[in-house]
Amino acid sequence: MDFPVYSLIFKPVYKNYVWGGARIGSAFGRRDVPPVCAESWELSAHADGLSRVTTGPLAGLSLADLTLCHGAALVGARAPNPTRFPLLFKLIDARERLSVQVHPTAANAARLGGDPKTEMWMVLDSTPGASIHVGLKPGVGPDDLRHALETKQAGGCLNTLAVRAGDAILIPGGQVHAIGAGCLIYEVQQNSNTTYRLYDWDRLGSDGQPRPLHIAEALAVIDWTLPAPKLIRTGADGTAINVWHDVLSSPFFRMRRIRLEKTETVIRDSGSFQALFVSSGTASATVEGVTAALPCGTSCLIPAAASGCTITPHDTATLLLTTLPL
Repeated sequence: MDFPVYSLIFKPVYKNYVWGGARIGSAFGRRDVPPVCAESWELSAHADGLSRVTTGPLAGLSLADLTLCHGAALVGARAPNPTRFPLLFKLIDARERLSVQVHPTAANAARLGGDPKTEMWMVLDSTPGASIHVGLKPGVGPDDLRHALETKQAGGCLNTLAVRAGDAILIPGGQVHAIGAGCLIYEVQQNSNTTYRLYDWDRLGSDGQPRPLHIAEALAVIDWTLPAPKLIRTGADGTAINVWHDVLSSPFFRMRRIRLEKTETVIRDSGSFQALFVSSGTASATVEGVTAALPCGTSCLIPAAASGCTITPHDTATLLLTTLPL
């Protein structure tokens, strides 16, 4: 199959969990969002929520199918497996706090029948007093955590970090965490839907019953040696115009941010796709002579085979650009 290279826009997959809110629709002017929506899977090749192209000659095809058919031309030469899209991009609206949870690493995922998951969060908006819970406090060991779970005090074992728009943090596999109430987050993660829930704040699910916990699995994958989490404040460097700023890099993804007031050309990177998200303002992206509108809140995938991408802001626009690491 020939591969027509252009800016790929996908239909999001919406997920309704008990802690979700209504900001994904209201913040980005989306009319197709359910009244209560916890997550929007923006770019996903995972079987639990496949994104499908909405425009152009590839319309209707899933991201998984595109990757399988076009391999490195889509994902880039640096992808660990050119036939499997390596990342998953989400919007998360936490009206209530999420469960205390942990994801496996490559070293232990297969043993438990799951997939490894390292992720990062970029806070897009937060209500006053909003916070995240990341990492166990110094000195907390397996016995301490087990006792806290038995006495329903697990939240006290976690570091709590106040957050505001522009904050970012890396959550490696093996790190215990929970998103706090009031956070609207853009998440980049490995292509995985494996989550082990340690504690759910004694909350009941939509069926009136407690949601399942996975304590044995969670305790088996926690990395007790991880250092204290580091919050990345990106607000200060975000005032410069048309200057790329590194947000963070991990072994699985690299994110940069730019504030645009004039046209910017994104240099071709044959080693990686380029995933754009418009976090504020509006813009358009031109690839191989084809222009796609990028309203606020739009996710867009630029194939690795593209010769380049020209981004034109229609007002001041802020974009997040994620690629595979160098």
